[in-house]
Amino acid sequence: MFFVDTLEFEGLGNRSYLAGGPRAAVAVDPPRDIDQVIAAAAKRGVRIAYVAETHVHNDYITGGLELARVTGASYLVPAAAHVSFARTPVADGDTVTVDEGLVLRALATPGHTPHHTSYVLEEDGRGAAAFTGGSLLIGTVGRPDLVEPRLTEELARAQHASAHRLADELDDEVPVLPTHGFGSFCSSSQAEGDATTIGRERTANDALTRDVDTFVAEMLAGLDDVPAYYAHMGPANAAGPAPVDLTPAGRADAGEIAARLAAGEWVVDLRSRTAFAEGHVAGSFNFEGDGKLATYLAWLIPWGKPVTLLADTPERIADAQRELARVGIDRPAAAATGDPAAWIREGERLASFPRARFADLAEVRGRGEEVVVLDVRRDSERAAGHVEGAVHVPVHELYGRLDEVPSGTVWVHCAGGMRAAIAASLLDAAGRAVVAVDDGFDAAHEAGLTVTRP
Repeated sequence: MFFVDTLEFEGLGNRSYLAGGPRAAVAVDPPRDIDQVIAAAAKRGVRIAYVAETHVHNDYITGGLELARVTGASYLVPAAAHVSFARTPVADGDTVTVDEGLVLRALATPGHTPHHTSYVLEEDGRGAAAFTGGSLLIGTVGRPDLVEPRLTEELARAQHASAHRLADELDDEVPVLPTHGFGSFCSSSQAEGDATTIGRERTANDALTRDVDTFVAEMLAGLDDVPAYYAHMGPANAAGPAPVDLTPAGRADAGEIAARLAAGEWVVDLRSRTAFAEGHVAGSFNFEGDGKLATYLAWLIPWGKPVTLLADTPERIADAQRELARVGIDRPAAAATGDPAAWIREGERLASFPRARFADLAEVRGRGEEVVVLDVRRDSERAAGHVEGAVHVPVHELYGRLDEVPSGTVWVHCAGGMRAAIAASLLDAAGRAVVAVDDGFDAAHEAGLTVTRP
């Protein structure tokens, strides 16, 4: 009998897997914090014999090289991937024996990257699970535009062919176990559900139900923004990432926090948007620890800028440090926990700004008050409908475009509140009067605001 354990990383929308038999296992697309994979193997009582990468990742730093070094496992990397470290190159059709009766077979599935490789776990010669990385996802496929713009259409067509190859070679009951597609921006579109099979994808996945020209045209038209930090992930993974360091950051007192802000460094408050709005260190930014912390902080921060973390508890700092390390923000410059009043110097006051609902915005507009409405959703979201008269600057562009926001009190909104809170903190730090709209976008129309739709 074989097993497959799933390691889920909700912040990045990714999964890794540990699969094997009673004595040995393979880790597929492991995260940088490899202790979780090692713990999963220890719980199973198995040796990690192989570490397998489906591709050189664009959205996170891999732990594969370090995991192979620590465990003595063979490191399987697609032969066509250009990397700077020693590995076991795998090509289409190559196999390795994971445990008795369990074979891992490489299946070339280009599309997400030119060298992308899926792996089929076979038990006694029959396909038992397909680790599809960024190829066949749940209801969609991995995006083809992360490598080189000139290759995008070619890779989109390759995605279609790769999806069909998987469907043609595997039985309907074989589970499809992708790395991306659970909120990851590596997915070409977002799909519902978190489990699927080849048979289900055969009837529900556009790559398998549409002809190649229709599929490619629709996918390319629907591609969304690419997080800026992706530009740093591929090169780091190809060079061979350094081991992760999760030892606690040094403690920052009020004086050090002020000094770091004065030096132009980023001070990031991980508390809830409600708590932040009520009282925070002036000049700090709010990225909720419970939100997509790594995605949005890594997307917005100037790469390499030192970051100090503030939170209620040491546990929150530790969780954030782990998540940020997965995207190459290796070490917080410093950290502080506890009561925000202790984060400011004597004689200073915590800053604050109001929160509101769309109904409050409608009331203010109804009184004839002139306010700036700032929509920080992505282009694709705004295209589906927006509040009439709203200025549009996506949150991931706002830090560099603050001077484009018209003068006046800014009522900032997104689709649910999290990104509006980030944007409000950026505006507040820049000295702007701001109101954070903490509401679902559907409430805008219900509140009587005019929502322009295509």
